[in-house]
Amino acid sequence: QVQLMESGGGLVQAGDSLRLSCATSGLAFSNYPMGWLRQAPGKEREIVAQISRWGGSTFYGDSVRGRFTISRDNAKNSVYLQMNSLKPEDTAVYYCAAAYGTGTLLNDYKYWGQGTQVTVSS
Repeated sequence: QVQLMESGGGLVQAGDSLRLSCATSGLAFSNYPMGWLRQAPGKEREIVAQISRWGGSTFYGDSVRGRFTISRDNAKNSVYLQMNSLKPEDTAVYYCAAAYGTGTLLNDYKYWGQGTQVTVSS
C-alpha cells in the first residue's frame, strides 16, 4: 500500500521559514519524480515544486521561485520543501505527490499525501 505522509506545516508570520517533510512507504521511491503542490481556498491546485528521480533537476512555480527549495533523500524515501520568506499568499494546504512522467503537469501526479496546512499571517 502506497502511503505519503506530510509534516511540518503550521502557523507562521510573514517572512518566517518552514520546512515541510514527506515520508513515503510502499513506493519504489527513486523511480518517481516527486512534487509539492498546494491548494488555497477557492483556488485551483498548483504545482509548487518538482524534483527529478535522482534530484538532478528541479522545477518551481513562478510565485515561489527563489524562496522555496525542494530536495529529496532517496535513502530515506523522503522529499522536503524548504520555504523561506513566506508570504500570506502562500497560505494553503500543501501536498506531496509522486508522479508518472516528468511531474511538471498536474495530471502527472498519481499518488498523494493527505496534505498539511500552512498559514502565513501578515
